[in-house]
Amino acid sequence: MSSAAPGGAAFAKGTEREVFRGDVISVAVGTFTAPDGTEFEREIVHHPGAVSVVPVTDDDHAVLVRQYRAVVAEHLLEIPAGKRDVPGEPPEETARRELAEEVGLAAGRLEPLARFYNSVGFSDELSHVYLGRDLRAVERDTQGVEEQHMTVERVALDDVPAMIADGRLTDAKTIIGLTLARAALGR
Repeated sequence: MSSAAPGGAAFAKGTEREVFRGDVISVAVGTFTAPDGTEFEREIVHHPGAVSVVPVTDDDHAVLVRQYRAVVAEHLLEIPAGKRDVPGEPPEETARRELAEEVGLAAGRLEPLARFYNSVGFSDELSHVYLGRDLRAVERDTQGVEEQHMTVERVALDDVPAMIADGRLTDAKTIIGLTLARAALGR
């Protein structure tokens, strides 16, 4: 696979050698050729991708979760989200499933807000974020030890900019999702 750089020259991907395979990710070392012929290697984390949803109530509150994140050893306030771990499942369906599992809600309307790479410098994880509206309660089905201990919180959309500025919101998908949801709703 090659990709043209500015000016028309192309980068080319060569071989890839897997060095680790886990339950969620795999790690490989890939070889590449630059437009000038220079060969180089990059470590690549392969991830199945993720979805997230900004569920917004009729009174303009977002329904978030406060969840322990072992990697940073902190409880973070986040929009409901999950990895795309069901082969062939469309992102919208994963979003609906995660919304029910984490916060016990179903969205009558699920509108795509964006797709983005989380850490393109080393990972191919592609995230989809949706705006969930016309919410109704459904049975909650938490998965995993962290989800079983997370709490559900409501945040006024008008409070989001201050929460980002003062560090109460630090999760990238949450900042992206809430910012885009506010814009979509004319905030």
